[in-house]
Amino acid sequence: MPDARQIRPALEADVPFIREIAEATDLFPSDMLDDMISGYFDGSLRDIWFVSLLDDRPVSFGFCEPERMTEGTWNLLALAVTPDNQSTGIGAAMMRYIEACLQKIGARVLIVETMGTPEYARTRAFYARNGYVEEARIRDFYEAGGDKVVFWKRL
Repeated sequence: MPDARQIRPALEADVPFIREIAEATDLFPSDMLDDMISGYFDGSLRDIWFVSLLDDRPVSFGFCEPERMTEGTWNLLALAVTPDNQSTGIGAAMMRYIEACLQKIGARVLIVETMGTPEYARTRAFYARNGYVEEARIRDFYEAGGDKVVFWKRL
């Protein structure tokens, strides 16, 4: 199981691996990645991108940003672990890492949004196991039958 020494901020050299992980997990279309991450590297956004390494190669990544018009609330928009490394503790370690990073900068709350469909039951259970509470559900948000489920945790 990884520890914090194996998790670090993302580097530009990690982008091809992040792209592969996004594709392998169907998290988002990988052609969106360059636009999503550019503000992180040029410093124009306060986003946080981070990776977990096994054998010096990223096997997971996460991405969060501050919620606009809030004081100290952040939204974890992506957390993905390569399929062959899921259920090994990497995801939980990634959550502890980002929570610690956010606490250091004075964040108060971290929210996570996911889908309410059966395919995402494992994802919802993961967040619950990691201390997140289902705070809201917006019916048919993503698509008909695809509720948005919002999890919440005080940091």
